[in-house]
Amino acid sequence: MASSGTSLTSPEGQDTSTAPAGAPPHRWLILAVVGTAQLMVVLDATIVNIALPTAQTDLGFSDSGRQWVVTAYSLAFGSLLLLGGRVADLVGRKNTFLVGLAGFAAASALGGAAGSFEVLIVARAVQGLFGALLAPAALSLLTTTFTDGKERAKAFGIFGAIAGAGAAVGLLLGGILTQHLSWRWTLYVNIIFALVALVGGLLLLQRTRRDRAARLDVPGTVLASAGLFCLVYGFANAETHSWSSPMTWGFLVVSCVLLAGFGWWQTKAEQPLLPLRILLDRDRGAAYVSMLIVGAAIFGISLFLTYYLQQVLGFSPVQTGLAFLPMSAAISVTATLGTSVIVPRLGPRVAVAGGMLVGAVAMVWFLAIDTESTYAAHVLPPLIVVGLGMGLIMATAMSQATAGVAPKDAGVAGAAVNTMQQIGGSIGTALLNTLVASATTSYLHDRNPKDPAVRLHASVEGYSSAYLWTAVFFAVGTVVAGFLFRSRSKSNGAPEGTPVVHM
Repeated sequence: MASSGTSLTSPEGQDTSTAPAGAPPHRWLILAVVGTAQLMVVLDATIVNIALPTAQTDLGFSDSGRQWVVTAYSLAFGSLLLLGGRVADLVGRKNTFLVGLAGFAAASALGGAAGSFEVLIVARAVQGLFGALLAPAALSLLTTTFTDGKERAKAFGIFGAIAGAGAAVGLLLGGILTQHLSWRWTLYVNIIFALVALVGGLLLLQRTRRDRAARLDVPGTVLASAGLFCLVYGFANAETHSWSSPMTWGFLVVSCVLLAGFGWWQTKAEQPLLPLRILLDRDRGAAYVSMLIVGAAIFGISLFLTYYLQQVLGFSPVQTGLAFLPMSAAISVTATLGTSVIVPRLGPRVAVAGGMLVGAVAMVWFLAIDTESTYAAHVLPPLIVVGLGMGLIMATAMSQATAGVAPKDAGVAGAAVNTMQQIGGSIGTALLNTLVASATTSYLHDRNPKDPAVRLHASVEGYSSAYLWTAVFFAVGTVVAGFLFRSRSKSNGAPEGTPVVHM
């Protein structure tokens, strides 16, 4: 379709002469609102991590309880995402978005004021619940707001940059708040983000008409939510139990059974929770797998590099957060260029596979750092390179995963993207923690573990194991993206059904 007409300017001073018919006039402000909400959800996965030691001292909980401050959030978030996505489709994206924001803010206030470990855990779980409503609603709002091909590419580039840089922003903000205010402000700060997005959402978002004939797939919801809960819980237990423990493999087996049952039921249900037509599109399926892989890889970068910077180089929490900013900048650059320049010209296969390959090279580069390394000479260069790769992957995969879906399926398609990234993160955390512990123990064998220098070298050996396996994740992603994504000649850089405007 073509757009034409005289030059028009919106009240905000934005040129709307090339805007597609029916496009919301304030769509770029809507992007700012949705991006603010997405940033809040993404950074919340890391902002609390830096505050954990201080919170542990304040509330007096054990080391074994510390992981549940993180796990309570990921369990609720990961297991309820598909339900949240379907709720957005059934009751309206605006309503779901606003309820998610309000609930997330209330849970953050409860967590910030927590006087006990139990209250903090409940607050984190409730955050995850409302995050599961908020995240897919935000992505589906973006999908249905930007229907023009060029504008959509630019919007998803910005959104992908926010999603990719959120973890690093969380580390920096968490360090600043913990060091200069209190660990409680790592939770209270969400209220500020939520209020800004809530006011913007009330003023700018258009209310969508509800399909009265649509019904929630209750059996599918139970099977999916329980299956995802068992999957995340099983991998979370691998951090504190052995892989041979029934608390680990038992939950993983139950998860496989429940998710297999969910897949079978989706072929029988009259109104399935996750219609298989969403998954069976080739580019969309490739995007979901790519998000699973990059979700696992992110932890090899942020988690263990954080340990290295603080334990080996002696960085403070604030210095650690600042150290990740170049990676965030690199993500922003390639996220924007990837969706607006590379994908339209070369296709998603080149963008995602190229990003995976760049990420693998960067992680191999990280293997060179040791106890004598410096940040500027040895950490910064590969950190920038891996950011360039991640920007290409995340923005392109998010765009391809939601392009071409019917408006009635936009919420659940967005939920599937977030689910894959969340599950990838859970798998990556469990696998890499186990591999790091094994490498560290192996290094200490026949050495004096009481020697501080030996312990430091053992830690670096463990982190190197994480970098190596993260390189393997990226390498697998390179192959998967290369085989699954359509070539440019077939897709023109956009999946079937994606509205494209020819100027």
